[in-house]
Amino acid sequence: MNLDVENVRLTGLSTIDSNGDRLLTSKTSSSSHSSSKISVATTEKDNDSQSDLDGSFSNGSASPAVNSATNLAPSKTQSEKKPNKICDFLLSKLTNGHREEPKTSPLPNKLRLLDEHMKRTRSLAGPSPNCRFGPKAQLFQPAAEDTDQLDVSAASSFNYHDPGNTRLNWYTLPQSVLVIKKARDHDVLEPFVQLIRCLLRKGMQVFVEESVLTEEISQKCEVFIKMKDQLCTFVQGCDGLNEKIDFIVCLGGDGTLLYAGSLFQTSVPPVMAFHLGSLGFLTPFEFVDVETKIDSVLSGHANLTLRSRLKCVIRSKEAASHVLKSADAGGGATVAGSGDTVAMRNGFRNEDATHVVLNDVVIDRGPSPYLVHIDLFADGQLVTSVQGDGLIISTPTGSTAYAVAAGASIIHPGVPAIMITPICPHSLSFRPIVVPAGCDLRVMVSENARDSAWVSFDGRNRQQLSIGDSLRITTSVYPLPSICAADQMQDWFNGLAGCLHWNVRKPQKKLDPDL
Repeated sequence: MNLDVENVRLTGLSTIDSNGDRLLTSKTSSSSHSSSKISVATTEKDNDSQSDLDGSFSNGSASPAVNSATNLAPSKTQSEKKPNKICDFLLSKLTNGHREEPKTSPLPNKLRLLDEHMKRTRSLAGPSPNCRFGPKAQLFQPAAEDTDQLDVSAASSFNYHDPGNTRLNWYTLPQSVLVIKKARDHDVLEPFVQLIRCLLRKGMQVFVEESVLTEEISQKCEVFIKMKDQLCTFVQGCDGLNEKIDFIVCLGGDGTLLYAGSLFQTSVPPVMAFHLGSLGFLTPFEFVDVETKIDSVLSGHANLTLRSRLKCVIRSKEAASHVLKSADAGGGATVAGSGDTVAMRNGFRNEDATHVVLNDVVIDRGPSPYLVHIDLFADGQLVTSVQGDGLIISTPTGSTAYAVAAGASIIHPGVPAIMITPICPHSLSFRPIVVPAGCDLRVMVSENARDSAWVSFDGRNRQQLSIGDSLRITTSVYPLPSICAADQMQDWFNGLAGCLHWNVRKPQKKLDPDL
């Protein structure tokens, strides 16, 4: 963008989101010419949220649009001069920004942005997904001349990923594979042994749960007993798998896939799911001609469905109060949106206070006879108070789980969105809604509630939320890369028709033209 002003020099125009994860820096240098150009460069620390800087100036008027927290720092020579009208004008337009204190010297008071509670700290489109899946896999990036997908400049606030053009690409051939099978199911044992034998023949390092080796049904299989010494084992919660696993194979139903995803709270290796369970909406592969299908995936001939996940952080009332007191005392103060780290650092919650879910997080009344009374906030603003049996916050993948049973719509996993679905609300007008994936949600047990609430994450880790406790929910930058049997659309519609019997009815008879 061009700035038609004489002798203007601005330095250090920065944009930092609520988590400090993205920084936009723009600098302008001027001489005696009557126009200067501002260039914007983007540096990413961890794509957890986005910022956007765009604007145009002409004929002395300006209309910049800034959707993030912004600092404006002048050079030393400029701060000693008389006030600059352009700086004052920019500041007047940046009232939605959030002031980030510099680590070196304090900013002049006249250049500080006074609005501490910014309206937007991240793009509504949601965070750019991390496109590295485990140690050896990534998203295939086609050459610019080979694709007609949307052209997004380097200064854009998020990276565009066409859901229909997400293909698997290996850095190097995967060497380690994690096999997760459905527990306590005799029908899965034979396919499990067949798959392990196939993977060992290919020279791969095979990981299984330690409990699998001691299962009663496994001990009765002589073929498995001969192979178990060649297997590597792990214990959930004790052994880190992030740097060990290149590839995941699931044998079971949707619950098996959910469990496999829960083992990786950050980057998830590509997941190949075989349908050997009850429903199988998330497991597109049939256990037929397995070795050929494995070879095809290992050679990189596979499409991916990037299933978004939700990052959920619990904060107790005591932790929130402690952070506020620390901020007032000048110690431990943090920018808005980073308090979940402070809460864990100060010991109010253990390491299990953060959960990443693939389907949904459910807040309900548990065993209490009273209605649950919780307040719902979006981007720091109170949206509504929920009085009923509970609330479901789900991903598009979770739209076919608990949410659809509660009356929500079904959403394709390629749509960047978060669903908010009430459970038996005591209101005739409270309908399920869909919000953008970049929305920062917070659910708090109301101070007027008669009893506490309960929360569960993908049906697991159920725990109590006392009055005043809150739960922050955002879209994670680490999606689950699910390998497609065909492609992103065909697999989804096959699941709707085959598993959920979507729109199945007897066909209407046509009229007889002779009558």
